[in-house]
Amino acid sequence: MNYVFLGNNRVGWQVLRWLVERTEPPTALVVHPKDKGRFRKEIIEASGLPKDRIFEGHALRSTETLNAIKELNAELVLSIFFGYILNGEFLAMFPKGCLNLHPALLPYNRGQYPNVWSIIEGTPAGATLHYVDDGIDTGDIVAQREVAVLPTDTGKSLYKRLENACVELFQEAWPLIKADTQRRTPQPKHGGTFHRTKDIEPVDAIDLDRSYTARDLINVLRARTFPPYRSAYFLHDGRRIYVRLSLEEGSSSTRS
Repeated sequence: MNYVFLGNNRVGWQVLRWLVERTEPPTALVVHPKDKGRFRKEIIEASGLPKDRIFEGHALRSTETLNAIKELNAELVLSIFFGYILNGEFLAMFPKGCLNLHPALLPYNRGQYPNVWSIIEGTPAGATLHYVDDGIDTGDIVAQREVAVLPTDTGKSLYKRLENACVELFQEAWPLIKADTQRRTPQPKHGGTFHRTKDIEPVDAIDLDRSYTARDLINVLRARTFPPYRSAYFLHDGRRIYVRLSLEEGSSSTRS
């Protein structure tokens, strides 16, 4: 399979490393720039590609970059935790389309912070491999795996399990994709959920004078517990006081 790999994050690295170990390296690689990339160095090293086959995400709107990639005659694009929206001109170059790996059980939690919203809103969590269309996480589904949200989960612990599920899901689906025997299931036109990055801002601000149910407040605090990143907070004398939760499951036995 002649493909272009668009990757970021630990999942991007793990998926690419697995493909290369199977002697199925990409034809070209697109990564995030240094100031925005996670596991960028590891992804580049895993690809084994020369510098003229490695591009940065912001350059995908450049005619020069598009022409360079087009000359490689790749059939497919793999977008693995890649943070750039892909335009139609780029996608049109690939006869077998673009597959995206998203850490959510689509159609729930399209967009940003799927791990957070599954805890706060009680929506199903999971991993989805789907085709990219002109929407955001709205394309036909190839494969899915549900991940249980545990009462002891924080945003970080759930995210780590979603990462693992994404890698495993891709490994299971890849042979079908190569054989061109994968199923395509359209997503429902209505329903599901979608969140932008800015949607988290009002959730993070805990109002000490507002009434919350204990469940809702705990869910916000644990969903936003993801060290070393900032968590939910309340204001004291104009200063933000950040709050993290530590959760531990106890014995199920009861006292007589």
